[in-house]
Amino acid sequence: MTGGADLLVLHTLRCIGFAELPRVADASGLEEPEVESHLIDLAVAGLVTRIPGAFGGWGLAEAGRAEDARRITHELDATGARSAVTEAYQGFLVLNPELLDLCTAWHLRVVDGVAVPNDHDDHAYDARVLERFADLDRRADAVCAALSAALPRFGRYRVRLTAALGRVRSGALEHLADSTVSYHSVWFQLHEDLLATLGIPR
Repeated sequence: MTGGADLLVLHTLRCIGFAELPRVADASGLEEPEVESHLIDLAVAGLVTRIPGAFGGWGLAEAGRAEDARRITHELDATGARSAVTEAYQGFLVLNPELLDLCTAWHLRVVDGVAVPNDHDDHAYDARVLERFADLDRRADAVCAALSAALPRFGRYRVRLTAALGRVRSGALEHLADSTVSYHSVWFQLHEDLLATLGIPR
């Protein structure tokens, strides 16, 4: 393997899990042909696997997980970014419980003292939850900015979080917490990335 793009593709799979080409491209911010080329090279090297079929996709081999950990650790140490990423991770941990509570509030609401599935018919309720999401997103800016300054590859998360929230505001409610490109999914992948980058077990 050569430069940084192949590591970006490998690490993207580490953070998003088993996925088809379009999703890997979206998460990495690279064009599909470039991602496909890197995936093929990584497969030849025995680092990723491809399962064909309607429910197929790309995923890390065990050797790929080990190689990703080795190269991410080298990147962190070579750039001197460990302390900055660690500090940003602490900021992320402050926001993470609130994000999880907001996802619960989006899926469930209390009616007559009983938690029931949110059917999204109560637009005022949804608007209140969305405003709390927007407030959390504004506070997450500092974490995203610190991470991007430490390691530019983290910059893609700010782009994806903003895009997801924008789609929700346009009426695609599933992009808050119910799709593979939802705000919650991107946030979860950022959490995975931070853990993997810092070598912290989940």
